Amino acid sequence: MKHIKLDIEADGIAVLTLDNADESMNLVSPEFISEFAEAIEMIAADDAIKGTIVTSAKPAFMAGADLKFLGAAFDKGMTVKDALAFRQAPSDMHRRMETCGKPFVAAINGLALGGGCELVLSCHYRVIVDDPKAVVGLPEVNVGLLPGSGGTQRLPRMVGVERALSMLLGGESVPPAEALARGIVDEVVPAADLLEAARRWLRGNPDPLREWDRKGYKPPEALGLLNLKLAQHFTMAGPAASAKTLHNYPAPIAIVSSVFEGIQLPFDAGLRIEGKHFARLLSGPVARNIIRTTFLNKGKADRLSRRPAGIPKSPVKTLGVLGAGMMGAGIAHVAAAGGIDVILLDATMEQAEKGKAYSASLLSRDVERKRRTQAQADAVLARISPTVDYADMAGVDLVIEAVFEDTAIKADVTARAAAVIPAATPFASNTSTLPISGLAEAFERPADFIGLHFFSPVDRMPLVEVILGKKTSEATLARALDFVGQIRKTPIVVNDSRGFYTSRVFQTFIHEGMALLQEGVAPALIENAAKQAGMPVGPLAVTDEVTIELPMRIAKQAEAEMGTAYKLPVSYDVMRRMLDEFRRPGRKGGGGFYDYPEGGRKHLWTGLKDAFPAAAEQPDVEEVKKRILYIQALETARCLEEGVLADPVDGDLGSVLGWGFPTYAGGTISLIDTVGLPEFVAECDSLAQRFGARFLPSDWLRQKAAAGSGFYS
Repeated sequence: MKHIKLDIEADGIAVLTLDNADESMNLVSPEFISEFAEAIEMIAADDAIKGTIVTSAKPAFMAGADLKFLGAAFDKGMTVKDALAFRQAPSDMHRRMETCGKPFVAAINGLALGGGCELVLSCHYRVIVDDPKAVVGLPEVNVGLLPGSGGTQRLPRMVGVERALSMLLGGESVPPAEALARGIVDEVVPAADLLEAARRWLRGNPDPLREWDRKGYKPPEALGLLNLKLAQHFTMAGPAASAKTLHNYPAPIAIVSSVFEGIQLPFDAGLRIEGKHFARLLSGPVARNIIRTTFLNKGKADRLSRRPAGIPKSPVKTLGVLGAGMMGAGIAHVAAAGGIDVILLDATMEQAEKGKAYSASLLSRDVERKRRTQAQADAVLARISPTVDYADMAGVDLVIEAVFEDTAIKADVTARAAAVIPAATPFASNTSTLPISGLAEAFERPADFIGLHFFSPVDRMPLVEVILGKKTSEATLARALDFVGQIRKTPIVVNDSRGFYTSRVFQTFIHEGMALLQEGVAPALIENAAKQAGMPVGPLAVTDEVTIELPMRIAKQAEAEMGTAYKLPVSYDVMRRMLDEFRRPGRKGGGGFYDYPEGGRKHLWTGLKDAFPAAAEQPDVEEVKKRILYIQALETARCLEEGVLADPVDGDLGSVLGWGFPTYAGGTISLIDTVGLPEFVAECDSLAQRFGARFLPSDWLRQKAAAGSGFYS
């Protein structure tokens, strides 16, 4: 067998060792299932074998399903029938192991998650190594699924419905001591004693009959709603899951249903219930979207899949950061935390020291929360050197400019740094909107100039948008991606344009929110519809955070540089009135669309009802949700058409990681594929007739719709 080793010891104890030949982690794949099922039959048929230890040759015990296999299945078109077949084989394998008449003990030497945890639960006894990294859990809800190999049926029968639902709905993983306390495992032992503890249990001639297979077995929850406590719990569990997911994520409701229905039935009937719910989820778009974008495509991006081949790696040892404001200080912090020395420059030493102090405050918090030791925090802080002298940049391997969003200011600091940095050092701008090719004119080596757009707060936001200027070389792209990999961020690569990709599309979200306000849509409806659509905050609230001045400044700068070729955003009049008429620029300015009372919770500005009177007839919430999501998806499609984006993957990753586009949709491009291109185009035409030409699909998009091809098909 390729992925499993079967050894039979002299005393009749078999040892099944999991050892995936193709991966660094044991994964559930059709090949593994086939081999494991074959091993079970060999063990069941051999009278000399008294019991079996299941363990791993890898540092971890076993993870869940092979997501790459699932990705390939999604690409081919996963049907409900396909999903049922995919689930049936591991479920049957676990059930056969459980009922074959031989006792199986799991010797858990490392993490056991998802399908690995379900394998553990299917064993008759569980021994786990005393190591905090050896967590067990069923995190399937995080990828839009439920445990499909008996997890929703075994866990409630082992630990009780309430505890099981907490784990299943939270997708949480627990360390050994907690797993023991919850009843998930039976023993916690030192690593050196793991296999011997498993052997010791088997030598006691344990009964291999599970509790739920005994005649007359009924769990306390089998009475269903006739059990008052259970009735109360399930009465609340469904609505609570719905409220948390806003009905965008079907997995939590399916988990509640599987547990509720299954616990009242015989075990095998419960497995069939679980299988139907699992198949519906696996063949649906939400699991596909989440897995494809947040796991498969993010994993490829993290492995620097867009890095040009054939260029030697060049790690950054010393980084120069121009500007110690919020963005510059954040970049300095993540670089220092990644082991890079940082020269942090600003106009005054006070400002430069303030930038370093920002890192000190983050590190102090880490120490308080026991994420780092004080010694580790001190080492990170020591890597940041504040300065006002450009000469200190003489030895840096990369420069990132993070000064005020103004072309002239950026050109000035770029020229000053260029005069002292090494001749081969690449230069990056952290601009969020200004075209990179234009900024590169202030740098005598445009081939070495690139954009690295970080997101605020830098220490928490995972994305970096890498922007190629017209003359940026492949070597510079490779070096920039190497740096992004060093600081453990996820890169997307885009081509130059005003606003690039993320800022350009994010602006459609806030502009549409203000357009709705201008039309007389109630502010609370705008904000709540956006959140119901899956956005983390409403467009008015997020505009307050970035300040109304920012999109207004972007619009005015574009108008000044492009003249009549630039079309003012649909929200221009709203921004003008909020700034000039009402003097409400946003949160930092004391208030914007919201009021921010000291010591109290923010609330919508009461003056909005007079400034922008609500129309007598309000739109349906679904229409508002559609406008907010579709305008972002449509602008992303335009970015693909224009070549700003080279790959739909970057569009999806950028939208999900950059500004919180809902993961159930998989990102802006995946939303279009989920709706279906022909239907998306038709609905955009309808929106354009009612709300303006900004919703009109291009001829390019219409042709794709007519051809019947999706972006990922």
